[in-house]
Amino acid sequence: MQHRRGTNTGRKKVASSSSVTSSIPNIKTERPGGLKELADYLGLAPATVSLVMNGSPVAKTIAKDTKARIFAAAKRLGYRPNFMAMCLRARRSFTIGVMIPEVSEGYNATVLSGIEDYLLQEGYFYFVASHRFQPDLIEEYPDLFIYRSVDGLIVLNAPWRRELPVPVVTVSCHHQVKGVTSIVLDHRLATELALKHLWELGHKDIAVIKGQTFTPDSEIRWNMISRVAKEAGRPISSELVLRIEDNLASPDLGYHVTQKLIASRKHFTALFAFNDIAAIGAIRAIHEFGLRVPEDVSVIGFDDIDSAAYQNPGLTTIRQPLREMGRMAAQRVLAEVTGAAEPTGGEVVVQPELIVRGTTAAARRTSSPTLSRSAAVPIAR
Repeated sequence: MQHRRGTNTGRKKVASSSSVTSSIPNIKTERPGGLKELADYLGLAPATVSLVMNGSPVAKTIAKDTKARIFAAAKRLGYRPNFMAMCLRARRSFTIGVMIPEVSEGYNATVLSGIEDYLLQEGYFYFVASHRFQPDLIEEYPDLFIYRSVDGLIVLNAPWRRELPVPVVTVSCHHQVKGVTSIVLDHRLATELALKHLWELGHKDIAVIKGQTFTPDSEIRWNMISRVAKEAGRPISSELVLRIEDNLASPDLGYHVTQKLIASRKHFTALFAFNDIAAIGAIRAIHEFGLRVPEDVSVIGFDDIDSAAYQNPGLTTIRQPLREMGRMAAQRVLAEVTGAAEPTGGEVVVQPELIVRGTTAAARRTSSPTLSRSAAVPIAR
């Protein structure tokens, strides 16, 4: 068999390693074979070869040995399906657009990995764009994706109010849009799990780090914390509530607000952070003020990112099934793209789980923990 690669040509002897390969004679070709040439070579109908090479569902009815012969012959002839022709026949680009806040450790990366797992499994390509919570990007990116002929769009953690001519599935977005399926967490249950865990450990004075105002989950989660605490007769003191302001995905977020909290000398024995990244920063600040976690202050995070279990001590947190949420979003958008599901919209609510590790313990029975003299003021970085 003669192969042409660039400007070099040569001969390659193919050994008969199986009954499939040995049944294919050597042929000469100066260019990759076409579908008809491949079909004639195998003595099969072009339609049969096309179904197998394009991965059609109907190909499941074709005998395994026939499919093996087709793939082996295609490899030897250098045949590749014409992607553009396949797209035209299917009237799809086999591409999905994905909008995320940014590619960073934790929440975003874990959800994206679930999306990626499913799309790759189904043979779909995807584009990723980071919106950085900027309103102009959130408004413009969908149009750019449509211009590039994506079959559908997955939007992660952004205000979403648009109807598009392609299927749209959102994750952690809380606006109701006709035909858009939204995958969200049961925030009430998440709040109950976290607060009850701290209450059962004897904590009465609980500090809360709220998320940024532009993050869709932020107000939803805080409203649930406030409501559950009031219903239990254990309201959260406004003096112990702080908000992250910066548009970053870094432990600095929790570090600086916790510095301010401790420096204010307000009494608290537990801290509930908006996410695990903020919790990790908060723990650093607590240690720098000469306090211990969990002996002096218990800390609970949110998300259960991959690194949470590897902190020292391991971070107690509320687990969101992030990878599964991404996979669900990809599965749903492809179901609508292929017509297997109608774009009915509505919410798909997933359940959280309390993961208890080493950053929470019984509340101190003594008065407020004492700051070391060397750490009585915030430490600048």
